[in-house]
Amino acid sequence: MWHFRLWDIQDVAVFLSITLYMCHLAGAISINSPQRSLTRSVQEDVFFSVDVACIGIPTIQWTFMSGAVSRTIGTWQPGVYTNITVDYSSRVQPYRNGSMGLSDLRLQDGGYYVITVTETTGNSKDAGHVLKVNEVLYEDLQYLSVSALALACLAGLLMLSMWLLDKAYRKIVAWRRRKQMPGKTNVKNKSVK
Repeated sequence: MWHFRLWDIQDVAVFLSITLYMCHLAGAISINSPQRSLTRSVQEDVFFSVDVACIGIPTIQWTFMSGAVSRTIGTWQPGVYTNITVDYSSRVQPYRNGSMGLSDLRLQDGGYYVITVTETTGNSKDAGHVLKVNEVLYEDLQYLSVSALALACLAGLLMLSMWLLDKAYRKIVAWRRRKQMPGKTNVKNKSVK
């Protein structure tokens, strides 16, 4: 009769609860994003698609980082409050699932966007998106339009000069015909006598 117990029931319960708590902490926050690298042009809109999953109501914070600047875009809790900074207030659209829309892009908007999800327990997790903003090149279009305008002006000048030359030619031909007409010279000579 061995009364040797390796584990007591209370010990097993404590061990299981600690294990479950550690597993909960390890996978408590999940941030899924289908596309982490985005490329847009100036004045377009961009949508940073994420799906945040966690226990309780998370606090979602988006931050913009580039080589020279790091600034908070906004912080919100789904269904509770929205706090968008003044720099982005007219251009940011927050979503309940953690996603964010940014409209009317500028060249300065290119950089790294970090989403930080914080649970009520204090655990947090970050994920990032890279946004490249391309400048719309109007130089090619301007060159083409200036070239077309110059060619149209040149064509107009050539047509005008051809029209004037044609008018001058017709007047010269008419003047020569009048000069060579025999009836006009005789009439002038008879009336002079």
